[in-house]
Amino acid sequence: MKDKTQRGMLLICFLVVPTILLFVFVLYPGFKLALISFTDWDGINPNYNYVGLKNYTQVFQRKDIWQSLKNNNLYFMLHLFFIPIEMYLALLLDRYIKRSEFFKTIVFMPYIINGVAIAYMFSFLYSSEDGVLNGLLALGNIGKIRWLSDPRIVNYSLVVVSLWRFTGVHIILFLAGLQSINKDMLEAALIDGASVLQQFIKIIIPNMKSILSIVLFLNVRGALMVFDIPFVMTSGGPGTSSTTFALHTVKTAFEFSNFGLACAMAIVLIAAIIVISAIQSLVLEPEKFKERLDRIKRFFKKEGLKVEKVMEKEGEKLEKEKDERVTV
Repeated sequence: MKDKTQRGMLLICFLVVPTILLFVFVLYPGFKLALISFTDWDGINPNYNYVGLKNYTQVFQRKDIWQSLKNNNLYFMLHLFFIPIEMYLALLLDRYIKRSEFFKTIVFMPYIINGVAIAYMFSFLYSSEDGVLNGLLALGNIGKIRWLSDPRIVNYSLVVVSLWRFTGVHIILFLAGLQSINKDMLEAALIDGASVLQQFIKIIIPNMKSILSIVLFLNVRGALMVFDIPFVMTSGGPGTSSTTFALHTVKTAFEFSNFGLACAMAIVLIAAIIVISAIQSLVLEPEKFKERLDRIKRFFKKEGLKVEKVMEKEGEKLEKEKDERVTV
């Protein structure tokens, strides 16, 4: 009896409780998010009207939303440009730097620090009045630069903060991928006269597709969901020149009281991440993508067969009932 009660408690703890939490904090809010996206709710009034696809058409028609996506694209492109550099730094840590544990810790530290704290730190560095960067420029008789108030360079200043924060975790991921590669392959290539560049292109990159896929996914998700850095450092300014899509979504909801449009923007953001990640996995790992499609097809085939069997049984029951009625 004790074993059965313990098993029952374990089932409750490991299955029922997580399922309830998933429903309360993920599924139900997601359903409400989708529902509100078809309304004109202002976030306060209990009454609202259904407007159909109006909010979704606004998402694709408004210029300010496209401008925010353009700012997100800058984050994505510069992080994408840094991926080969991150792989090279991971290679240096793996091969050429002795006692690299110390450097791994230093590289990973920015990712651990709170994003708001990082934003305040760089706000001090970028300050146009008494900032550290302008102080260094003054030593060379160079005039002050408005790092956060010039629309032409503000996004580049913010992207540097993002790179400083997230480059370290990418390097650690690539380092883990490098250490999982069979050293015999690299030694055999070295004996055959392959250069470091040839080893990198022919052996390292093909054996790190899964890690590369993870880093690219993090890059896409992070670029589309950038919020804390521009919110704390510039509040999307000057004007809307540094407003990102996530920041624009929050402002649409809480500053302009248009929760319907904000929910539609959030749904579009989720859909964009899913579609881009699917395309990415199709390009980088086509075999795994095909396997997933085959699993989905098999699942639906099984469910279809189950439905057909149920329909056949119901049909047989109806025929028997008809026969019994006829005999009576």
